[in-house]
Amino acid sequence: MLGADADPPWMATQYFDAPTLSERVRKNGASDGDVVWRLGRGLTEALRDIHRAGLVHRDLKPSNVLLTEDGPRVIDFNVARVLSAEPLTRTGKVLGTASFMAPEQLSMPRDVGAAADVFALGGVLTYAATGWGPFDATGSIFAVAPPTP
Repeated sequence: MLGADADPPWMATQYFDAPTLSERVRKNGASDGDVVWRLGRGLTEALRDIHRAGLVHRDLKPSNVLLTEDGPRVIDFNVARVLSAEPLTRTGKVLGTASFMAPEQLSMPRDVGAAADVFALGGVLTYAATGWGPFDATGSIFAVAPPTP
């Protein structure tokens, strides 16, 4: 259920008693190729639906992916944004988890759109397949982020 036009905007989601992707990888290690492909298909469908609803998640990461029996579920829309609304992000304020953020979330946080979620999807799938986030070797995305304008 979604009240994107309400004041304040709200969203209600179903509760799932399921582990997160980060819990599963910590417990069992990296996933095999078939599992990663199924995860990718499920998360792609979830992002398609999120974006069709006019939202951008802005914080897709392994701890925000529940692994339910019928496929992955994206949770935690605390920093989500309604795409058609004026961004509320203030200058100098970055929202999201640095190790899964698209570079534009650092350089242009007010303009972040659906493409940032797709970038994060790549990082989540990298984590599922290897047990490492895409920027773990550098210590932080800030080491490879473009300079802010």
